[in-house]
Amino acid sequence: MRREWLLVLVALGLAAVAAGIVYLSRPTTLTVAVGPQDGAEAALIEAYANALDRSREDVRLRVVRFSDVRDSALALQRNRADLAVVRPDVFLPENGLTLAILHDEALVIAAPEGAEIEDVPALARKRLGIVVRHGADLPFLTNLLSFYDLLPDSPAADAPQGDPAAETEIAAGHVQVVPLKIGEVTAALTEKRVDAVAVIASPASKITGAVVRAIEQGSPDRKIGFVSIPDGDAILQRFPELQAVTIPAGTFGGRPKRPDEEVRTVGASYRLMARGSVSRVAIASATQHLFEWRSRLAAAAPAAKLMKAPDFDTTVAATSARLPNHPGAVDYFEREQQTFLDRYEDYIYLLAFFGGTIGSGIAWIGQRLARKRRERIDIVLDRLLDIMHEVRAATSAAELDEIAIETDGLVADVVCYARERSIDSRTVSALILAVDGVHAAIADARRRADDSAPAATSRPRTARLLALNLPAAE
Repeated sequence: MRREWLLVLVALGLAAVAAGIVYLSRPTTLTVAVGPQDGAEAALIEAYANALDRSREDVRLRVVRFSDVRDSALALQRNRADLAVVRPDVFLPENGLTLAILHDEALVIAAPEGAEIEDVPALARKRLGIVVRHGADLPFLTNLLSFYDLLPDSPAADAPQGDPAAETEIAAGHVQVVPLKIGEVTAALTEKRVDAVAVIASPASKITGAVVRAIEQGSPDRKIGFVSIPDGDAILQRFPELQAVTIPAGTFGGRPKRPDEEVRTVGASYRLMARGSVSRVAIASATQHLFEWRSRLAAAAPAAKLMKAPDFDTTVAATSARLPNHPGAVDYFEREQQTFLDRYEDYIYLLAFFGGTIGSGIAWIGQRLARKRRERIDIVLDRLLDIMHEVRAATSAAELDEIAIETDGLVADVVCYARERSIDSRTVSALILAVDGVHAAIADARRRADDSAPAATSRPRTARLLALNLPAAE
């Protein structure tokens, strides 16, 4: 191989290494589907994506907005997104694994103390108002009532409003569900159109606090009680997409304390989920920045304050839970994020294993090429050694001239060969000795020929001198 081609191969190898480094160090861009597009979750994810861009992190987000949380979950299931905001009770993607719980939403049911409604079974033959915030709120409530064998009824269109006698129209084992707007809660309680009011929202949100205050204003003595749902574990067995929620005492105010003791209930959650096929390294990095930047994100998206990690005891429990967590997120929570060597350990091992074999093969090829290069020089050296013997046996000047011409051709051939390829110093020294030996042998042969020629050449020279009448040399 020519030296120029060797340099080209080295340059190509360096370029391939550089391209590999650039490829491995480039940021990973993940597509995240967000719904609803004007919700608090969308604001949080948008703020997070902007923060990743400003910090030039190794993972970036491309936000795609959808009109509803069901649509964003469908985008994840159809592999149109790598991450998505999901509410499991609305639609749970089959390939979705949890990174973080953006916020919990609990079913909060409150009623005036005089209503004596302390648990869900006590709602039988009662009117339950619900402040509907999402299309999934009514199915959520229906599932809960079905667990207690209560059937929801809608109020008749021609039912008289504010008529307590109308309560007898509700059949046993039924609950009349009355959709309300938040501004109608106080009036509905005052006019006896509802006996209790429910809302599905985060307990710490403004909407939940406003509903609780409206219930207080509609109560005769401004005292309310909260309906507890202690059967959370059993409910989750039937509806695994839900989750148990505990409302701490004093969540809605401390004077007086509302509630006066913690309330157990059930609820739903808005989760950031990812496809199981997404790299766990990228997911670990995304989860890390999301939680470490919580205070930074809260300035632009207050919903970041409600974000929390999913509960789990062990790594096995985390990946086999009712709503499994992504292994990359578990790596961050367990502080077991992979290093560069951990990430590419298999590739490094394979490269070392096969690299030795490939290197040995290249070395063998190099030896073969070097042997091929030496063969030509060896041919020249062998011929020069043969020429030295031929010179000793030469009997005429013509033979010596032919040998000298051949030697000059061999030297010229070696010189041209050396200009194109490198020759080691030992080979060059051997060539020089061989050429010098041939030239010395030729010179010796010519001297011997000259020493044996005077007797034959003196007579013609004397004759010429006599013919010219010149004195002969003594």
